[in-house]
Amino acid sequence: MEKSPEKLTLALLQHSCDSEVEKNLDHCLNAAKTAAINGAQIICTQELFASQYFCQSENHSNFALAEPIPGPKTAVFQEIAKEHEVVIIASLFEKRAAGLYHNTAAIIDADGSLLGTYRKMHIPDDPLYYEKFYFTPGDQGFQSWETKYGKIGVLICWDQWYPEAARLTALAGAEILFYPTAIGWHPSEKTTEGETQHTAWQTIQRSHAIANGCYVAAINRTGHENPAGGDGLEFWGQSFVASPGGEILAQGSVDQNETIMAEIDMNRIEEARTHWPFLRDRRIDAYEGLSQRFLDK
Repeated sequence: MEKSPEKLTLALLQHSCDSEVEKNLDHCLNAAKTAAINGAQIICTQELFASQYFCQSENHSNFALAEPIPGPKTAVFQEIAKEHEVVIIASLFEKRAAGLYHNTAAIIDADGSLLGTYRKMHIPDDPLYYEKFYFTPGDQGFQSWETKYGKIGVLICWDQWYPEAARLTALAGAEILFYPTAIGWHPSEKTTEGETQHTAWQTIQRSHAIANGCYVAAINRTGHENPAGGDGLEFWGQSFVASPGGEILAQGSVDQNETIMAEIDMNRIEEARTHWPFLRDRRIDAYEGLSQRFLDK
């Protein structure tokens, strides 16, 4: 494989979602093409971009939204990747078999080949985030993929709160961590808790960038969705890219459909990892407890 460039342009596709899958797909495909034309080399969608966030209720009819990987949506992204020589990460609802579904990202290289998939490992079950009803936890572990433009890792939404997930993905070789995301406010909590919730979300991911000496890109949706009725969720957008030092290099708005573009310098990864040698100083002889649920006294 040819040497990847030292400077890369990332594109994060942030948008609200319609109730019609085809409209969402068309929007995302057009955004990906435009980003490629404007110089993006790695393009990432938000979590489950093709539909509204259906996990707000437990409804068996929503399983009809899933498809196999490879499948129709994977194929159209592969065509775009090959035509424009870009890497694409597409977040999809995967039907593996009847009764077996995953929240999955397809990783497509710049020649259009499907390098593999990442299946979301941490599955939440909170009010209006009833994901355990739909998704089987991932069974592929934490991975990285060698693409035309460098080594990337993918984690999905709830995964972003876990330092272990970021660390293991970085230890697998990832230099950029992508987090397709669907996170927002309960409208009734926004006034009192909204700022704290958003700050925590961004801070934990910036810390992953620092602790692992890598870039982090989080791609979130926008808009107010209530497919199950009630107050619904107000997604807070603000997709961003953080450097290995934790700085925010680019950030989207709260409520606009937009593509966030960020140029990154891959040389900063080696610089960060040699100046802040966290990987060198890890006490791997003393971490056995991490594999336990809790250290009971």
